[in-house]
Amino acid sequence: MLKCAGGTSDGEDLAGACWVDLCSPTDEEIMRVERAFDIALPNRESLSEIEASSRLRVHQGQLTMSAPLVARQGEAAILAPTGFILRSGRLITIRFAEMTAFDTTHEAIAKADHEVGGQEALVRLLEELVDRSADRLERVAEDLTSASHAIFRDPRPGQKRRLGRETRRLRGLMVRIGRSSEQMVKVRHAFLAIGRIAAFVADRCEPAIENGLRDRLASVRHDIESLDEFETSLTGRVQLLLDAATGFISIEQNDVVKVLTVVSVAGVPPVLVAGVYGMNFHIMPELGWTWGYPFALVLMVASTILPVLWFKWRDWL
Repeated sequence: MLKCAGGTSDGEDLAGACWVDLCSPTDEEIMRVERAFDIALPNRESLSEIEASSRLRVHQGQLTMSAPLVARQGEAAILAPTGFILRSGRLITIRFAEMTAFDTTHEAIAKADHEVGGQEALVRLLEELVDRSADRLERVAEDLTSASHAIFRDPRPGQKRRLGRETRRLRGLMVRIGRSSEQMVKVRHAFLAIGRIAAFVADRCEPAIENGLRDRLASVRHDIESLDEFETSLTGRVQLLLDAATGFISIEQNDVVKVLTVVSVAGVPPVLVAGVYGMNFHIMPELGWTWGYPFALVLMVASTILPVLWFKWRDWL
């Protein structure tokens, strides 16, 4: 799909557009833009390279930049490689995923009360990308708050906590927290790339970017720094919640193991008594007692109860 800002909405007026945006372009659209501006557009593989020298390049006044940006694919968030070319006051972007920030920036430029150039289009786009990423972090923070309340909630009076149900609940919360952590990692990668692009454009753009836009780029970088601190605090919170959920699961399992240990210890004495009186020796005085059988039963019951009472007295059960 090919869209233009500053030209006709259907993408026919490439020469008069300040911003040409290609979203999952066809070969025909790529060739058309390359012929119109005499440039070679980067492919998806080159946009996916992680070296800083490959992501930020300048040649004869043309700035070629790439960044992994967060995009929505169904219910999951992905990092989509995105390219930016700034040349002769015109912005060309190429991406392979739908992103709301691009559509919002197109609408804002169309409603602008002054002529928008390629440099301003790029600045507007970077600002919108940072705002969208900040919104993602806010949603992650809300999700972590909800998970925290669910993990540290007090059980209702009289409510029995079943191990299997409680373990499944905590496991589900850990999955939610893990997904939130994945989103934070993706946002962090996007922030790092956007910050580098803002600094690169401010330093290397030809013609030199005007002071008003330079200040806005500096504001973008400051916003990223503050959001990076917020993301760091969320990372610590994620680790705390994961450790807490794991600890609660371990406590629940230890309680079960403790009960099984008490049962096994309490079951040893009666088995020993039954084993003694199960021996078929000829000379066993108790075999001739009238109350020998009830005596053995009482002895087995008492040998079971006494260890349990001792565990209760020691507060181990």
